Amino acid sequence: MKQRFFLFTIALCLAGTGLFASGAQEGDSDSAEPAKGPVLVASKIDTEGALLGNIIKLSLENEGFEVTDKISFGPTDVVRRAIINGEIDIYPDYTGNGAFFFNQSESDVWKDRMKGFETVARLDYEANKIVWLTPAPANNTWAICVRKDLADAEGLKTLEDLADYVNGGGNLKLAGSEEFASRPDSLPAFEAAYGFKLGKEQLLILSGGNTSQTEQAAARQTEGVNAAMAYGTDGQLAALGLVVLEDSLGVQPVYEPAPLVRSEVFMKYPELESILKPVFESLSLETLQALNSAIAVEGRNASDVAEEYLKEKGFID
Repeated sequence: MKQRFFLFTIALCLAGTGLFASGAQEGDSDSAEPAKGPVLVASKIDTEGALLGNIIKLSLENEGFEVTDKISFGPTDVVRRAIINGEIDIYPDYTGNGAFFFNQSESDVWKDRMKGFETVARLDYEANKIVWLTPAPANNTWAICVRKDLADAEGLKTLEDLADYVNGGGNLKLAGSEEFASRPDSLPAFEAAYGFKLGKEQLLILSGGNTSQTEQAAARQTEGVNAAMAYGTDGQLAALGLVVLEDSLGVQPVYEPAPLVRSEVFMKYPELESILKPVFESLSLETLQALNSAIAVEGRNASDVAEEYLKEKGFID
């Protein structure tokens, strides 16, 4: 299945370009192998972004690449502009974001992991000459969590339960990022599907998109917060006494993390796929939850967590 992903993406990249051929001819020369890089590796500013960015960085360095560290570069819109404009070379993003990037939030294709990947790979290459490499088998989708004491007291298990609670006058204040509150495929999508609406006074907007901050706000009841934006792979939820409410209507797309690389860089270094493919394939939902927990709950450095994991699995020396 994953090989199909790879072949599909490579076929897109090779179509209509001679870059790969010219790169191969250079490699056939008898001259010494040129230095690889520098490759500018970036990530978003949340916990998992830092983890995945360091996983990419360390994996490439282990294979002799010179890497420029741009990890925790900014929120989604900032990182997207940077790779499109050639300011960075590679960063991890999520397949379901294709619905947002290409204004296709109404399409059900994003709820199918295979079709979603193939669609965003095709659209991003055609529009921006960006190549999507093999994704991890972990759905890091948007979610809403609430304090466990509130969930137990009010019987909140699903987002339908939450809608009934809010519409019945229940006290709810949610911490989230500006992106989560305003993007049509996140909180507004939940509100539209489940028939509730949070007013400005029911939202605590935090800068950036780090769910460790939003979830900490709910756990500590900062400014009356008792609910928070969350992601499916967050590792700190149980430790903070928070419960993810079930998206019983399947509102959210599948968000599998994958490395994105500029085609110019990929054509020069096609081995990026073979280096990163087995690494990302090893990142299951449970694995990412555990690694994220080591950072968000235990307070460990993202680079150290990434290095320990890669060495334990034999991906780096």
